[in-house]
Amino acid sequence: MMIRENFEMAKKAYGKWGINVDEVLEKLKQVPISIHCWQGDDIAGFEVNQRELSGGIDVTGNYPGKATTPEELRMDLEKALSLIPGKHRVNLHAIYAETDGVVVDRNEIEPKHFENWVKWAKEKGLGLDFNPTLFSHEKAEDGLTLSHPDEDIRRFWIDHCIASRKIGEYFGRELGSPCLTNIWIPDGYKDMPSDRLTPRKRLKESLDQIFAADVDESLNIDAVESKLFGIGSEAFVVGSHEFYLGYSLKNNKLCLLDTGHYHPTEMVSNKISSMLLFSDQLALHVSRPVRWDSDHVVVLDDELREIALEIVRNDALDQVMIGLDFFDASINRVAAWTIGTRNMIKALLSAMLTPNEYMKQLQEDGNFTERLALIEEFKTYPFGAIWDYYCDMMNVPVKETWLNEVKTYEQTVLLKRKKQVQTT
Repeated sequence: MMIRENFEMAKKAYGKWGINVDEVLEKLKQVPISIHCWQGDDIAGFEVNQRELSGGIDVTGNYPGKATTPEELRMDLEKALSLIPGKHRVNLHAIYAETDGVVVDRNEIEPKHFENWVKWAKEKGLGLDFNPTLFSHEKAEDGLTLSHPDEDIRRFWIDHCIASRKIGEYFGRELGSPCLTNIWIPDGYKDMPSDRLTPRKRLKESLDQIFAADVDESLNIDAVESKLFGIGSEAFVVGSHEFYLGYSLKNNKLCLLDTGHYHPTEMVSNKISSMLLFSDQLALHVSRPVRWDSDHVVVLDDELREIALEIVRNDALDQVMIGLDFFDASINRVAAWTIGTRNMIKALLSAMLTPNEYMKQLQEDGNFTERLALIEEFKTYPFGAIWDYYCDMMNVPVKETWLNEVKTYEQTVLLKRKKQVQTT
């Protein structure tokens, strides 16, 4: 009863500013977040010849209960999705192929290796997104893939990316929802390069070959993702923001912005409006860097709110494909998914509950006093009451009560999983 009463009071407060809360909630229901599968197993994947994590990526922590099979990972995703309002997507990496115990190298993966994921997604009404995996492999151990001087190594990774695009096309066809297939590579150098141009020429040529392969673009959407630096590529990364921004614009591909892939003082939110002027669509991987690209769980901080505002107030919900990308093994992994995804949705809701057109007009009129005053006052408007009602309406736990379900799941599923591993 209190949820409804609080909602009605909050609804009136927002209504004074011409905000139709019921319409806002209906709109929010239509916004899918692409939830990354790799939070659930620390980016281990299910390759038969499983390799150690490498390529400038690290996962820290040893919280019990990580998924070790596809069935466990899907079970954990289902649990998280049951605690998150709305209908969303799941983002896969190529290393999550299921090959029935047969060694299949990455340049040979096929749609059939993801049939179980598609069957599951159909049952749950989910869309799927995809990523080729160009790390944690012996052909990437020197930190170079698509820009490698060795033509045979480049060919291997080109073939892998083409195969990945074909899998994305398969996802789109089977699920009736286009798949975003995003290419990120670890290529770079630990210390000062003596030649930046040649590796970038090779990367461009590799990408040209990848995208020359015939794939139905109505079913598969191609994206490329930049990075400032990584572990082992502190001095130079081949696929910089400038490189991929230019490449995506020239070749009509999506530029994907990962919020952890920029300088700590550089705001991704500030890039969105500029890029929307020149691109019909762009994609996001929302993460939380702590001094570096550490991929901490997304929290409801100022930058997350600003990202949501830039999308919402520019009427770009249909233009920006929102995905998440964090991996924390120091806390319960189902909780990590739940916290991060609920926060992304909260940020979007908060942005929708802002009188954005009025705020824009204040700026146009030069009324900066009222603009600043209202920006600050709306921070304490009864947004939480609307969020609680939305969760209740969508049949997911309200407030922190979801944590009780995660604790129960940990005791009945995750901890038993750990004990089973120890005794076998």
